[in-house]
Parts: sequence; structure tokens; C-alpha cells
Amino acid sequence: MASSSPVILSVLVLFIFSLSSSSAQTSFRPKALILPVTKDPSSLQYTTVLNQRTPLVPASVVFDLGGRDLWVDCDRGYVSSTYQSPRCNSAVCTRAGSTSCGQCFSPPRPGCSNNTCGATPDNTVTGTATSGELALDVVSIQSTDGSNPGPVVKIPNLIFVCGSTFLLNGLAKGTVGMAGMGRHNIGLPSQFAAAFSFNRKFAVCLTSGRGVAFFGNGPYVFLPGIPISGLQTTPLLISPVSTASAFSQGEKSSEYFIGVTAIKIVENTVPINPRLLKINSTGFGGTKISTVNPYTVMESSIYKAFTSEFVRQAAARNITRVASVKPFGACFSTQNIGVTRVGYAVPEIQLVLHSKDVVWRIFGANSMVSVRDDVICLGFVDGGVNARTSVVIGGFQLEDNLVEFDLASNRFGFSSTLLGRRTNCANFNFTSTA
Repeated sequence: MASSSPVILSVLVLFIFSLSSSSAQTSFRPKALILPVTKDPSSLQYTTVLNQRTPLVPASVVFDLGGRDLWVDCDRGYVSSTYQSPRCNSAVCTRAGSTSCGQCFSPPRPGCSNNTCGATPDNTVTGTATSGELALDVVSIQSTDGSNPGPVVKIPNLIFVCGSTFLLNGLAKGTVGMAGMGRHNIGLPSQFAAAFSFNRKFAVCLTSGRGVAFFGNGPYVFLPGIPISGLQTTPLLISPVSTASAFSQGEKSSEYFIGVTAIKIVENTVPINPRLLKINSTGFGGTKISTVNPYTVMESSIYKAFTSEFVRQAAARNITRVASVKPFGACFSTQNIGVTRVGYAVPEIQLVLHSKDVVWRIFGANSMVSVRDDVICLGFVDGGVNARTSVVIGGFQLEDNLVEFDLASNRFGFSSTLLGRRTNCANFNFTSTA
């Protein structure tokens, strides 16, 4: 019997090591998460992929910066052994702000359950909303150290909304819903932060190809090993009235507003009615940031004054104006325009924020859209005279800029173009070094 003791001891040691090793793997807590964000060339929408359900399915969804929540189509092919529908008046319903209780008169399935919380999935591209079901399911997402991808982690009960197939109309081909990044309790940034106890902060770096979204604290490092720091910051503002397609009375907007106080072109201030730049008590006016608008949209009087000043400044540089190409109003021949590291050498646009020293600078790479080999257009569009929001900063103006949303301290950070730092938003290393 004595001769077998070393064998028993060895097995025991191996078992203890195995337990501690298993515990270390399951107790991994990420400091940050990443999602790839890809521009769809046809719709000009930005999309990402979330791995959801059991077994996991890659769900392509439109990346909606100001959306309230994640919603997906549950009418068509949603199969998962871990799908749950929270009961009416449960803590999940309260967290989501649900005030309705749904009944379903068909056989139970995802999106059709009895005595569960109602929700309102919102297609913010078309401005269409309908009734839906609040739900829970598994989501897996990649962790990061800011430079490289890390281990994949799971959130067992991520709150989302089951929507209907018709809501997909107008969304990028192949997508099954929208991923809302807005300042709502069940917006993805808040849920990710709560799941892993990190700061309610996220950053977005869009590009014409594949960019990246970070959740949690930085660093934000892009190839060839360039950390993006020293962001300028300005307060995030809250609109007192929701900008969603359908909302409850008293609900504030989940979108991200900033305080643009002036717009300049080559240091010349564009004449704008100052009241339009402020959000009034009914939620009209102000400036918001959007990924569902492909280009920056301006209220008509702002757009006309802005375009007029840009054309005047371009003419002073002997830049030749040509016929407009829809949806743009001011287009130019490339014949007399030089090209720099930050795009075409055109008049610089400056968004002056809460202080005259805090300025978001927009260079040619983010102001001019190539529409033909020899024609470029000012990538801003007319939003009409009754625009709900006076200035909506769109996706094209955000590309190759790192923008950070700190929900805890209510601050917005921005880098201005990364092209001036000899990198861009396509330069995150998605190839794991593990």
C-alpha cells in the first residue's frame, strides 16, 4: 500500500492544479471590450457583429450611436436554448423603463411570450418604431488590452428587444437589427460596464472600411504602436425630450449632444442665429452626433450661410466650383486642389465648442466627398427649415477621428483627424497575439 502513495499524491496535486487553473480562466475579468465596426458601401451605414444565443450565432447589426438598446428580428429564425422573457414588473423591466405588459395569442416563441415586458424597437434610419418584447440572452464579445484582442468573454443575460422583420426595411443588407449605444440603462455601453464592473465609457473610431469601438478604459493603440491620447473634451448635453421615433412622455433623449457655439471657416465665423445652436425646452435645436446619418445635416439657414462662406473661401484659393451633385450643394473641380496628409487642401472648418480654445477641426479628408474622378463635393447636406436638431454631425465627418463618450463624467472627447498622427481608424490590430 505504501508504494501507491506517491501515485495518489501526484493525482491529488494534478487535480488541485486543474481546479486552480479552471478557476483562473473563469474568473478573468476584462478591463475593456472591442467590437469591429464596418462601413457598408451600399447604404453607407456602419455595422458590427454580435455573437448572441445558444448555440452562438453571429448577428450583423447596424451600429447606432444614439440608439436606446439592442434590438434584433425575432420573427425569422431566432433559435436559442438560453432565451428568456422577463416577467412583467420584474427588476429587468424596471431597469429597461418598460411600462407595458404583453400577451401573445400564438404558440410561445422568442418575441411572443405571455406576461412579459413590452418594449419599442426603433429603426432610427427610417424613423419607424413598433411594439416588441423585452428579452435576455447570452452574448459573447472580445476583450482587449487596448492594443490587441484578448480572450472572448460572455455576458449570460444581456437585455435586448425582440423586433419584427418589417423593421429591417432600410437597413444595410444582411443585418438583423440595430445595436444601440445611447445613454440609456440598457444601451450596450451601460450593460457592458455593469457586466464587468468597468467605467461607463466607450470610444468609436470609424473608417471607410473596418474601424473599431472600445468599451471601458483606454488605452487606444493603433498600428504602428501609436497610442491616441490627449483628447480635447467638452461636456455632453442632454436633450430634455426624446428624439426616438416613439417614446414615453417625459423621456429624455438617449442621443449624444454637444455644445457647438460657433462654426468657422478659415477663422471666419459663419453667421448663425445663436438660438438654433441651443437645445430648447421642447428638444429642438442644438448639435448631436450620429452614425445613422452618412453626412452632417444642417438646418437650412445654417447650411446656406455655411456653404456660402465655404464657396467664398474656396474661390479665394482659385478652386473652381462646378455643377452640384445630389445630395450635395457645393461641388468643385479637383484641377487646382492640392492633396495633403489630411486630405484635399481646401478651407479648414472649425466647430467651436464650449470654449473658444476647444475646437474640432475638420480638414479635407472629412469635408470633401469624391463623386467623380475630377469632382469633389462639400459633404454636408440641407436638413430643411423645420429640422428637429440644428446640426447633426454624421458618419463621414467622424471617420478617422477617435471620439470618446464618458457617461460617468458626462464628457465627450475627440482627437480630430488621426491622419495627422500618421495612423487611421483602420489600423487597430484585430489579429490576436494570444
